[in-house]
Amino acid sequence: MRLLQSITGQCRPVLLRALGRRYLAAASTEEYAKRNYASNVSEYNTVLNSLNAQRRHFLLRDVYDDMMLDGVQPDQDTFKSLILGTMKGSSLQDAFYFADQMKNMGLAPDVNSYNILITLCGKCKHSDKAIQILEDMKKFDVKPKVQTYMCLLNACAATGHLDRVYAIVRDMTAAGLGLNKFCYAALITALRNKTPLPDDFGTKIIEFVERSKEWTSVEESSMTAENVMMDITEEELYNMPTAEYARRRGFLNRQLTVYHAALHACADLRNVEVMEALLGMLEKDGKTPDLFIVMQKMRCYLQSGDIDRGLKTFDDYMKSGNLPAVELYTMLVEGAMIGHTPKGMQIAQETLVNMTSRNFYLSPKMGSDLLLAAAGDETGGYTVANYIWDLMQARNIIPQFPAVEAYYKGLKKREIPGDDPRLLVVTRTYDDLLARRGPRRPSR
Repeated sequence: MRLLQSITGQCRPVLLRALGRRYLAAASTEEYAKRNYASNVSEYNTVLNSLNAQRRHFLLRDVYDDMMLDGVQPDQDTFKSLILGTMKGSSLQDAFYFADQMKNMGLAPDVNSYNILITLCGKCKHSDKAIQILEDMKKFDVKPKVQTYMCLLNACAATGHLDRVYAIVRDMTAAGLGLNKFCYAALITALRNKTPLPDDFGTKIIEFVERSKEWTSVEESSMTAENVMMDITEEELYNMPTAEYARRRGFLNRQLTVYHAALHACADLRNVEVMEALLGMLEKDGKTPDLFIVMQKMRCYLQSGDIDRGLKTFDDYMKSGNLPAVELYTMLVEGAMIGHTPKGMQIAQETLVNMTSRNFYLSPKMGSDLLLAAAGDETGGYTVANYIWDLMQARNIIPQFPAVEAYYKGLKKREIPGDDPRLLVVTRTYDDLLARRGPRRPSR
Protein backbone atom coordinates (compact mmCIF):
# COMPACT_ATOMS: atom_id res chain seq x y z
CA MET A 1 0.00 0.00 0.00
CA ARG A 2 1.27 3.46 -0.88
CA LEU A 3 -0.25 5.52 1.91
CA LEU A 4 2.26 8.35 1.58
CA GLN A 5 1.16 8.89 -2.00
CA SER A 6 -2.25 9.87 -0.64
CA ILE A 7 -0.64 11.99 2.08
CA THR A 8 2.09 13.95 0.37
CA GLY A 9 1.83 13.05 -3.29
CA GLN A 10 5.26 11.35 -3.19
CA CYS A 11 5.85 7.78 -4.30
CA ARG A 12 7.63 6.20 -1.34
CA PRO A 13 5.43 3.78 0.63
CA VAL A 14 4.45 4.22 4.25
CA LEU A 15 3.26 1.43 6.50
CA LEU A 16 2.12 2.65 9.87
CA ARG A 17 1.23 0.58 12.87
CA ALA A 18 -2.49 0.80 12.18
CA LEU A 19 -1.80 -0.98 8.88
CA GLY A 20 0.94 -3.29 10.10
CA ARG A 21 4.21 -2.16 11.67
CA ARG A 22 6.92 -0.94 9.31
CA TYR A 23 9.48 -3.60 8.47
CA LEU A 24 12.88 -2.42 9.69
CA ALA A 25 15.19 -5.29 8.78
CA ALA A 26 16.19 -3.88 5.41
CA ALA A 27 19.02 -5.72 3.69
CA SER A 28 20.87 -2.47 3.03
CA THR A 29 20.79 1.24 3.81
CA GLU A 30 19.60 1.94 0.28
CA GLU A 31 16.77 -0.60 0.54
CA TYR A 32 15.74 0.80 3.93
CA ALA A 33 15.66 4.33 2.51
CA LYS A 34 13.25 3.16 -0.17
CA ARG A 35 10.94 1.69 2.46
CA ASN A 36 11.09 4.76 4.67
CA TYR A 37 8.65 7.66 4.15
CA ALA A 38 10.48 10.41 6.10
CA SER A 39 14.10 10.82 7.07
CA ASN A 40 14.27 14.13 8.96
CA VAL A 41 12.12 16.34 11.17
CA SER A 42 11.01 18.55 8.30
CA GLU A 43 9.68 15.58 6.31
CA TYR A 44 7.97 14.13 9.37
CA ASN A 45 6.30 17.50 10.06
CA THR A 46 5.02 17.53 6.48
CA VAL A 47 3.47 14.09 7.00
CA LEU A 48 1.86 15.18 10.28
CA ASN A 49 0.38 18.30 8.71
CA SER A 50 -0.95 16.24 5.81
CA LEU A 51 -2.60 13.75 8.16
CA ASN A 52 -4.26 16.61 10.05
CA ALA A 53 -5.52 18.13 6.81
CA GLN A 54 -7.01 14.78 5.81
CA ARG A 55 -8.50 14.21 9.28
CA ARG A 56 -6.55 10.98 9.68
CA HIS A 57 -5.74 11.79 13.28
CA PHE A 58 -5.66 8.14 14.33
CA LEU A 59 -2.29 7.80 12.55
CA LEU A 60 -0.49 10.59 14.42
CA ARG A 61 0.77 8.37 17.24
CA ASP A 62 2.14 5.90 14.67
CA VAL A 63 4.11 8.60 12.87
CA TYR A 64 5.51 9.81 16.19
CA ASP A 65 6.57 6.27 17.10
CA ASP A 66 8.29 5.98 13.73
CA MET A 67 10.19 9.20 14.46
CA MET A 68 11.46 7.68 17.67
CA LEU A 69 12.49 4.46 15.89
CA ASP A 70 14.35 6.53 13.29
CA GLY A 71 16.10 8.59 15.98
CA VAL A 72 14.64 11.83 14.62
CA GLN A 73 14.36 14.56 17.25
CA PRO A 74 10.92 16.30 17.22
CA ASP A 75 10.81 20.09 17.39
CA GLN A 76 8.22 22.64 18.53
CA ASP A 77 6.39 22.43 15.20
CA THR A 78 6.16 18.64 15.51
CA PHE A 79 4.42 18.81 18.86
CA LYS A 80 2.15 21.66 17.76
CA SER A 81 0.91 19.50 14.90
CA LEU A 82 0.50 16.48 17.18
CA ILE A 83 -1.44 18.39 19.85
CA LEU A 84 -3.62 20.12 17.25
CA GLY A 85 -4.40 16.77 15.64
CA THR A 86 -5.37 15.17 18.95
CA MET A 87 -7.74 18.09 19.58
CA LYS A 88 -9.43 17.64 16.21
CA GLY A 89 -9.53 13.89 16.76
CA SER A 90 -10.79 14.22 20.37
CA SER A 91 -7.96 12.08 21.73
CA LEU A 92 -7.33 13.36 25.25
CA GLN A 93 -4.95 10.58 26.28
CA ASP A 94 -2.68 11.11 23.28
CA ALA A 95 -2.71 14.88 23.80
CA PHE A 96 -1.38 14.61 27.34
CA TYR A 97 1.11 11.97 26.23
CA PHE A 98 2.54 14.34 23.62
CA ALA A 99 2.56 17.24 26.09
CA ASP A 100 4.54 15.09 28.57
CA GLN A 101 6.92 13.97 25.83
CA MET A 102 7.45 17.60 24.90
CA LYS A 103 8.37 18.57 28.44
CA ASN A 104 10.66 15.56 28.85
CA MET A 105 12.59 16.77 25.81
CA GLY A 106 12.95 20.25 27.30
CA LEU A 107 10.41 21.83 24.94
CA ALA A 108 7.79 23.70 26.98
CA PRO A 109 4.40 24.10 25.27
CA ASP A 110 3.63 27.68 24.26
CA VAL A 111 0.40 29.49 25.11
CA ASN A 112 -1.31 28.39 21.87
CA SER A 113 -0.59 24.72 22.57
CA TYR A 114 -1.95 25.14 26.09
CA ASN A 115 -5.08 26.78 24.68
CA ILE A 116 -5.65 23.79 22.43
CA LEU A 117 -5.19 21.40 25.36
CA ILE A 118 -7.81 23.34 27.33
CA THR A 119 -10.16 23.20 24.35
CA LEU A 120 -9.69 19.44 24.08
CA CYS A 121 -10.52 19.04 27.78
CA GLY A 122 -13.80 20.83 27.17
CA LYS A 123 -14.49 18.77 24.07
CA CYS A 124 -13.99 15.58 26.11
CA LYS A 125 -15.98 16.90 29.11
CA HIS A 126 -13.01 17.13 31.49
CA SER A 127 -13.14 20.67 32.87
CA ASP A 128 -11.13 19.71 35.96
CA LYS A 129 -8.17 18.91 33.71
CA ALA A 130 -8.66 22.25 31.97
CA ILE A 131 -8.26 24.01 35.32
CA GLN A 132 -5.12 21.96 35.99
CA ILE A 133 -3.65 23.08 32.67
CA LEU A 134 -4.04 26.72 33.70
CA GLU A 135 -2.09 25.94 36.88
CA ASP A 136 0.50 24.14 34.77
CA MET A 137 0.93 27.29 32.67
CA LYS A 138 1.73 29.30 35.79
CA LYS A 139 4.23 26.65 36.88
CA PHE A 140 6.12 26.94 33.58
CA ASP A 141 5.84 30.75 33.48
CA VAL A 142 3.59 30.74 30.40
CA LYS A 143 1.42 33.85 30.54
CA PRO A 144 -2.24 33.17 29.67
CA LYS A 145 -3.89 35.32 26.99
CA VAL A 146 -7.49 36.50 26.76
CA GLN A 147 -8.01 33.58 24.40
CA THR A 148 -6.84 31.21 27.16
CA TYR A 149 -9.60 32.33 29.52
CA MET A 150 -12.17 32.08 26.74
CA CYS A 151 -11.06 28.49 26.06
CA LEU A 152 -11.33 27.78 29.80
CA LEU A 153 -14.74 29.44 29.94
CA ASN A 154 -16.09 27.20 27.19
CA ALA A 155 -14.41 24.10 28.67
CA CYS A 156 -16.24 24.65 31.97
CA ALA A 157 -19.48 25.40 30.10
CA ALA A 158 -19.27 22.03 28.34
CA THR A 159 -19.62 20.23 31.68
CA GLY A 160 -22.32 22.54 33.05
CA HIS A 161 -20.12 24.04 35.78
CA LEU A 162 -22.16 27.23 35.94
CA ASP A 163 -20.47 28.53 39.11
CA ARG A 164 -17.04 28.24 37.49
CA VAL A 165 -18.30 29.95 34.35
CA TYR A 166 -19.71 32.86 36.35
CA ALA A 167 -16.43 33.10 38.32
CA ILE A 168 -14.37 33.30 35.11
CA VAL A 169 -16.72 35.94 33.71
CA ARG A 170 -16.35 38.00 36.91
CA ASP A 171 -12.56 37.74 36.69
CA MET A 172 -12.59 38.80 33.05
CA THR A 173 -14.83 41.82 33.65
CA ALA A 174 -12.83 42.80 36.77
CA ALA A 175 -9.73 42.84 34.58
CA GLY A 176 -11.46 45.23 32.20
CA LEU A 177 -12.10 42.62 29.50
CA GLY A 178 -15.39 42.86 27.65
CA LEU A 179 -17.48 39.77 26.98
CA ASN A 180 -17.69 38.89 23.29
CA LYS A 181 -20.15 36.65 21.45
CA PHE A 182 -18.24 33.49 22.36
CA CYS A 183 -18.45 34.37 26.06
CA TYR A 184 -22.22 34.75 25.86
CA ALA A 185 -22.44 31.52 23.88
CA ALA A 186 -20.50 29.83 26.71
CA LEU A 187 -22.94 31.18 29.30
CA ILE A 188 -25.82 29.70 27.31
CA THR A 189 -24.02 26.36 26.91
CA ALA A 190 -23.31 26.21 30.65
CA LEU A 191 -27.00 26.71 31.38
CA ARG A 192 -27.97 24.02 28.90
CA ASN A 193 -25.50 21.52 30.43
CA LYS A 194 -26.28 22.32 34.07
CA THR A 195 -27.77 19.37 35.96
CA PRO A 196 -30.49 19.68 37.03
CA LEU A 197 -31.61 22.22 34.46
CA PRO A 198 -32.19 25.62 36.14
CA ASP A 199 -35.86 26.61 36.46
CA ASP A 200 -35.12 29.98 34.88
CA PHE A 201 -33.41 28.44 31.83
CA GLY A 202 -35.67 30.13 29.28
CA THR A 203 -35.53 33.54 30.95
CA LYS A 204 -31.75 33.42 31.27
CA ILE A 205 -31.23 32.33 27.65
CA ILE A 206 -33.26 35.26 26.37
CA GLU A 207 -31.47 37.60 28.78
CA PHE A 208 -28.03 36.50 27.55
CA VAL A 209 -29.04 36.88 23.91
CA GLU A 210 -30.32 40.41 24.61
CA ARG A 211 -27.20 41.39 26.55
CA SER A 212 -24.93 40.06 23.81
CA LYS A 213 -26.28 42.75 21.47
CA GLU A 214 -24.59 45.38 23.64
CA TRP A 215 -21.17 43.84 23.04
CA THR A 216 -18.66 46.17 21.46
CA SER A 217 -14.98 45.51 21.06
CA VAL A 218 -12.02 47.03 19.32
CA GLU A 219 -11.21 43.57 17.99
CA GLU A 220 -14.01 41.90 16.07
CA SER A 221 -12.20 38.59 16.19
CA SER A 222 -10.04 36.94 18.83
CA MET A 223 -8.13 34.93 16.25
CA THR A 224 -4.36 35.16 16.25
CA ALA A 225 -1.92 34.72 13.40
CA GLU A 226 -0.86 31.46 15.06
CA ASN A 227 -4.43 30.12 14.94
CA VAL A 228 -4.70 30.99 11.27
CA MET A 229 -1.42 29.24 10.52
CA MET A 230 -2.58 26.18 12.47
CA ASP A 231 -5.80 26.17 10.43
CA ILE A 232 -8.18 26.30 13.38
CA THR A 233 -11.36 28.36 13.40
CA GLU A 234 -12.77 30.23 16.39
CA GLU A 235 -15.75 27.88 16.39
CA GLU A 236 -13.38 24.91 16.77
CA LEU A 237 -11.22 26.62 19.37
CA TYR A 238 -14.22 27.45 21.58
CA ASN A 239 -16.15 24.20 20.96
CA MET A 240 -19.14 25.93 19.40
CA PRO A 241 -22.02 23.71 18.18
CA THR A 242 -21.32 25.20 14.74
CA ALA A 243 -17.69 23.97 14.66
CA GLU A 244 -18.26 21.27 12.03
CA TYR A 245 -19.96 23.77 9.72
CA ALA A 246 -17.52 26.67 10.16
CA ARG A 247 -15.74 25.94 6.89
CA ARG A 248 -18.91 25.35 4.90
CA ARG A 249 -19.72 28.10 2.46
CA GLY A 250 -23.11 29.73 2.94
CA PHE A 251 -23.90 27.70 6.05
CA LEU A 252 -23.31 30.21 8.84
CA ASN A 253 -23.81 33.90 9.47
CA ARG A 254 -21.09 34.47 12.06
CA GLN A 255 -22.90 37.53 13.42
CA LEU A 256 -25.50 35.10 14.82
CA THR A 257 -23.13 33.06 17.02
CA VAL A 258 -25.12 33.66 20.21
CA TYR A 259 -28.38 32.74 18.46
CA HIS A 260 -26.67 29.56 17.22
CA ALA A 261 -25.80 28.50 20.76
CA ALA A 262 -29.23 29.42 22.12
CA LEU A 263 -31.27 27.67 19.42
CA HIS A 264 -29.03 24.60 19.54
CA ALA A 265 -29.68 24.39 23.29
CA CYS A 266 -33.44 24.71 22.74
CA ALA A 267 -33.40 21.90 20.18
CA ASP A 268 -31.42 19.67 22.56
CA LEU A 269 -33.95 20.32 25.32
CA ARG A 270 -37.03 20.20 23.01
CA ASN A 271 -38.06 23.65 24.27
CA VAL A 272 -40.31 24.91 21.47
CA GLU A 273 -41.58 27.90 23.45
CA VAL A 274 -38.14 29.47 24.00
CA MET A 275 -37.08 28.53 20.47
CA GLU A 276 -40.00 30.42 18.95
CA ALA A 277 -39.34 33.40 21.22
CA LEU A 278 -35.74 33.52 20.01
CA LEU A 279 -36.82 33.35 16.38
CA GLY A 280 -39.16 36.26 17.07
CA MET A 281 -36.24 38.24 18.50
CA LEU A 282 -34.17 37.40 15.43
CA GLU A 283 -36.90 38.67 13.13
CA LYS A 284 -37.28 41.83 15.22
CA ASP A 285 -33.52 42.41 14.81
CA GLY A 286 -34.02 42.31 11.05
CA LYS A 287 -31.87 39.19 10.68
CA THR A 288 -32.56 36.27 8.35
CA PRO A 289 -32.04 32.76 9.79
CA ASP A 290 -29.04 30.98 8.27
CA LEU A 291 -29.04 27.29 7.41
CA PHE A 292 -27.80 26.23 10.85
CA ILE A 293 -30.69 28.06 12.53
CA VAL A 294 -33.20 26.50 10.13
CA MET A 295 -31.80 23.08 11.04
CA GLN A 296 -32.17 23.78 14.78
CA LYS A 297 -35.73 24.98 14.29
CA MET A 298 -36.57 21.82 12.39
CA ARG A 299 -34.76 19.63 14.93
CA CYS A 300 -36.59 21.23 17.84
CA TYR A 301 -40.00 20.50 16.28
CA LEU A 302 -39.04 16.94 15.33
CA GLN A 303 -37.54 16.16 18.74
CA SER A 304 -40.77 17.41 20.29
CA GLY A 305 -42.81 15.01 18.15
CA ASP A 306 -44.26 17.72 15.88
CA ILE A 307 -43.48 16.14 12.51
CA ASP A 308 -45.84 18.43 10.60
CA ARG A 309 -44.11 21.66 11.64
CA GLY A 310 -40.71 20.04 11.18
CA LEU A 311 -41.65 19.07 7.64
CA LYS A 312 -43.09 22.53 6.98
CA THR A 313 -39.81 24.12 8.09
CA PHE A 314 -37.98 21.91 5.61
CA ASP A 315 -40.41 22.64 2.76
CA ASP A 316 -40.36 26.40 3.41
CA TYR A 317 -36.59 26.46 3.22
CA MET A 318 -36.49 24.41 0.03
CA LYS A 319 -39.03 26.73 -1.61
CA SER A 320 -37.04 29.81 -0.59
CA GLY A 321 -34.43 29.14 -3.24
CA ASN A 322 -31.60 29.14 -0.72
CA LEU A 323 -28.72 26.71 -0.98
CA PRO A 324 -29.78 23.22 0.21
CA ALA A 325 -27.46 20.82 2.03
CA VAL A 326 -27.43 17.09 2.63
CA GLU A 327 -27.58 17.72 6.42
CA LEU A 328 -31.01 19.26 5.98
CA TYR A 329 -32.29 16.02 4.44
CA THR A 330 -30.63 13.74 6.96
CA MET A 331 -31.93 15.80 9.88
CA LEU A 332 -35.48 15.47 8.59
CA VAL A 333 -35.04 11.74 8.00
CA GLU A 334 -33.60 11.12 11.46
CA GLY A 335 -36.21 13.28 13.19
CA ALA A 336 -39.10 11.71 11.27
CA MET A 337 -37.96 8.23 12.39
CA ILE A 338 -38.31 9.07 16.10
CA GLY A 339 -40.80 6.58 17.51
CA HIS A 340 -40.90 4.71 14.17
CA THR A 341 -44.48 5.74 13.45
CA PRO A 342 -45.93 4.75 10.03
CA LYS A 343 -46.27 8.43 9.07
CA GLY A 344 -42.76 9.28 10.17
CA MET A 345 -41.20 6.30 8.38
CA GLN A 346 -43.07 7.22 5.19
CA ILE A 347 -41.74 10.80 5.38
CA ALA A 348 -38.23 9.45 5.99
CA GLN A 349 -38.47 7.18 2.94
CA GLU A 350 -39.79 9.94 0.67
CA THR A 351 -37.11 12.35 1.89
CA LEU A 352 -34.32 9.87 1.14
CA VAL A 353 -35.67 9.28 -2.36
CA ASN A 354 -35.92 13.05 -2.92
CA MET A 355 -32.40 13.54 -1.58
CA THR A 356 -30.97 10.91 -3.93
CA SER A 357 -32.80 12.34 -6.93
CA ARG A 358 -31.07 15.67 -6.29
CA ASN A 359 -27.66 13.99 -6.25
CA PHE A 360 -27.02 14.33 -2.52
CA TYR A 361 -25.26 11.33 -1.00
CA LEU A 362 -24.75 9.97 2.50
CA SER A 363 -21.30 10.10 4.06
CA PRO A 364 -20.20 6.98 5.99
CA LYS A 365 -21.11 8.65 9.30
CA MET A 366 -24.46 9.97 8.09
CA GLY A 367 -25.38 6.62 6.59
CA SER A 368 -24.34 4.72 9.72
CA ASP A 369 -26.32 7.04 12.00
CA LEU A 370 -29.46 6.76 9.86
CA LEU A 371 -29.13 2.98 9.48
CA LEU A 372 -28.79 2.60 13.25
CA ALA A 373 -31.94 4.68 13.78
CA ALA A 374 -33.92 2.89 11.05
CA ALA A 375 -32.86 -0.55 12.33
CA GLY A 376 -34.75 0.13 15.55
CA ASP A 377 -38.07 -0.23 13.70
CA GLU A 378 -39.43 -3.47 15.17
CA THR A 379 -42.91 -3.48 13.68
CA GLY A 380 -42.63 -1.91 10.23
CA GLY A 381 -41.58 -3.43 6.93
CA TYR A 382 -37.94 -2.36 7.28
CA THR A 383 -38.22 -0.45 4.02
CA VAL A 384 -36.26 2.57 5.23
CA ALA A 385 -33.44 0.49 6.74
CA ASN A 386 -33.18 -1.55 3.55
CA TYR A 387 -33.09 1.57 1.41
CA ILE A 388 -30.32 3.17 3.50
CA TRP A 389 -28.32 -0.05 3.32
CA ASP A 390 -28.76 -0.17 -0.46
CA LEU A 391 -27.66 3.47 -0.83
CA MET A 392 -24.45 2.71 1.04
CA GLN A 393 -23.85 -0.53 -0.84
CA ALA A 394 -24.21 1.29 -4.15
CA ARG A 395 -21.29 3.52 -3.17
CA ASN A 396 -19.23 0.68 -1.63
CA ILE A 397 -19.51 2.18 1.86
CA ILE A 398 -19.41 -0.18 4.82
CA PRO A 399 -21.43 1.20 7.75
CA GLN A 400 -19.98 1.35 11.24
CA PHE A 401 -20.28 -1.79 13.34
CA PRO A 402 -23.12 -0.68 15.69
CA ALA A 403 -25.30 0.13 12.66
CA VAL A 404 -24.49 -3.16 10.91
CA GLU A 405 -25.13 -5.10 14.12
CA ALA A 406 -28.52 -3.46 14.69
CA TYR A 407 -29.52 -3.97 11.04
CA TYR A 408 -28.37 -7.60 11.08
CA LYS A 409 -30.31 -8.39 14.25
CA GLY A 410 -33.37 -6.62 12.86
CA LEU A 411 -33.28 -8.77 9.72
CA LYS A 412 -32.83 -11.95 11.77
CA LYS A 413 -36.02 -11.15 13.71
CA ARG A 414 -38.01 -11.08 10.50
CA GLU A 415 -39.20 -14.06 8.48
CA ILE A 416 -36.49 -13.99 5.84
CA PRO A 417 -35.16 -17.16 4.18
CA GLY A 418 -31.63 -18.07 5.18
CA ASP A 419 -30.46 -17.91 1.56
CA ASP A 420 -31.87 -14.41 0.96
CA PRO A 421 -29.17 -12.41 -0.94
CA ARG A 422 -29.55 -9.34 1.30
CA LEU A 423 -29.29 -11.37 4.50
CA LEU A 424 -26.22 -13.21 3.17
CA VAL A 425 -24.40 -9.94 2.39
CA VAL A 426 -25.33 -8.38 5.73
CA THR A 427 -24.30 -11.52 7.62
CA ARG A 428 -20.93 -11.62 5.86
CA THR A 429 -20.35 -7.92 6.58
CA TYR A 430 -21.35 -8.36 10.21
CA ASP A 431 -19.06 -11.37 10.68
CA ASP A 432 -16.12 -9.54 9.06
CA LEU A 433 -16.56 -6.46 11.26
CA LEU A 434 -17.03 -8.62 14.34
CA ALA A 435 -13.81 -10.50 13.64
CA ARG A 436 -11.89 -7.23 13.32
CA ARG A 437 -13.07 -6.14 16.76
CA GLY A 438 -11.32 -9.08 18.41
CA PRO A 439 -12.34 -11.75 20.95
CA ARG A 440 -13.13 -9.19 23.67
CA ARG A 441 -16.31 -8.21 21.87
CA PRO A 442 -19.52 -10.12 22.55
CA SER A 443 -20.52 -12.52 19.81
CA ARG A 444 -23.99 -12.77 18.37
